[in-house]
Amino acid sequence: MSFRFNKRVNLGKGFGVNISKSGISPSYRGKQGSLSSKGYSLRTGIPGLTYRKTFSKSKSSGCLVMVMFILLLAFIVSR
Repeated sequence: MSFRFNKRVNLGKGFGVNISKSGISPSYRGKQGSLSSKGYSLRTGIPGLTYRKTFSKSKSSGCLVMVMFILLLAFIVSR
């Protein structure tokens, strides 16, 4: 069994930065799921019993595109 390192820094209104052994990635968490540079996931369920489905993005898409999308979304939400 191996150890994992994971830390999330909240930036407000669902936006945050995930820090792990493999690097830093921006993300947005909403009520029904989350969106990050590695893809998006949807959550559903009741307290104590949940289901999570992850949709991964291709390896060729970069983090820069995701950062630009999150910044654009933050700009639209703040208006």
